[in-house]
Amino acid sequence: MQSLTNRSKVVSNKQMTLSEKLYIPAILAGLQVTIQHFFKKKVTINYPEETREHSKFFRGRHVLKRDDQGRENCTACGLCAVACPAEAITMVAEERKKGEEHLYREEKYAAEYDINMLRCIFCGLCEEACPKDAIYLTNRISLSNYDRNQFIYTKDMLLEGNEEDLRINIDNRRNGVREGAN
Repeated sequence: MQSLTNRSKVVSNKQMTLSEKLYIPAILAGLQVTIQHFFKKKVTINYPEETREHSKFFRGRHVLKRDDQGRENCTACGLCAVACPAEAITMVAEERKKGEEHLYREEKYAAEYDINMLRCIFCGLCEEACPKDAIYLTNRISLSNYDRNQFIYTKDMLLEGNEEDLRINIDNRRNGVREGAN
């Protein structure tokens, strides 16, 4: 019978020697690999004291951008939330009130803007969908934590220029302090 793929091999049924039956060559080969790795340079880094260099295409933590006058770019159009395949973005839109022109560029703004970082897959589709260039992914690493609630980033934590506020908000949440409380 002829094989269709020509990948067949002839199998021999030769008798094993005593050392092969005791697996001595296999054990010695395994020890050789272990010893070789023992003397190689370690790849472990001491994070956060040391960080590794990322690719220029790395997508990290989200930031809501402001314009040159400090006003928020986001107009709460919802295209980022619609484009997100993981449905990690939620927002609540409100109308700008009289006297808030210095805070928001358009008549409509995002009163609440939350990203669930546990659901986010860092695909960048929210960044591409935004017509106002309001959201973008930086090269900064998202912070780690033990509590799932700490991974829901609010608008205050995402706004550009609030990197220190992000750390404070996460520390306050960890200690049970509510946002806005002094």
